[in-house]
Amino acid sequence: MSFTLLAGRPVADALLESLKADVKKLDPKLVVVQVGDDPASASYINQKLKSCSAVGMRHQHMHLSDSTTLPELMKTIDDLNKDADVTGFIVQLPLPKQLQPHVPDVIKAIDPKKDIDGFGAYNIGKMFLSVEFEHLPPATPSGVIEMLKFYNIAIEGKHAVVVGRSNIVGKPLAVMLLNRGATVTVCHSKTKNLAEITRQADILCAAVGSAKMITKDMVKPGAVIIDIGVSRVDGKLCGDIDFDAVSTVASAITPVPGGVGPLTVASLIRNCVTAKKRQLAA
Repeated sequence: MSFTLLAGRPVADALLESLKADVKKLDPKLVVVQVGDDPASASYINQKLKSCSAVGMRHQHMHLSDSTTLPELMKTIDDLNKDADVTGFIVQLPLPKQLQPHVPDVIKAIDPKKDIDGFGAYNIGKMFLSVEFEHLPPATPSGVIEMLKFYNIAIEGKHAVVVGRSNIVGKPLAVMLLNRGATVTVCHSKTKNLAEITRQADILCAAVGSAKMITKDMVKPGAVIIDIGVSRVDGKLCGDIDFDAVSTVASAITPVPGGVGPLTVASLIRNCVTAKKRQLAA
């Protein structure tokens, strides 16, 4: 079976291009707070700052030391909350070991109006109401929805299976698909007979971080496959989907890398623009 490769870069480029006029008019500012020197974080942050430059958005990278204490980080967050010139900001995860137990407190401390990661309870909670209240949704699920829209893949009436139940991808993605008329099943590490459920999916989204866990026999012929998981195997990035095998039965499939990743960044930039619009309207 021939398949459509769901490349993320064309979608991200189109989304970023659509934001340029609003960025020029509204002049938002995005701040990225990095604590420590996690190599993966440095790479992700570089992508975000490059995308800011691509659309002409003002941006700042605040790099705090690995030994930063919780009170010091909370002071930084408080300062950013109060700074009227800062439209939105993110605290890049993961945090250093001493701060990891406090991630919920860090997320809670961010002003919901500036929570462009969309991780806080206020913005997550609004998503449950309807599409119209998805003002600042988590960037990765928002990117998945944008990809399906770009490639004219229908959601309404389809059975979508989401493998993974994280607060930043699996759960919000399930809600966003439900808001658009899909019948949604969420699977996770405690799910029994996983393959029986994934074989029912018209749209199968994997967001676990377990390399090639979704095999060909777990996929219904003609399904749309969205691979959100990222692992590193033998020094190479690898998704949750066994791409070579599954692509022989799928109607459309995302690659890793080059699939959802670019859209996560573009969706974050869009959230900053949306935040600015809402702040001006308040």
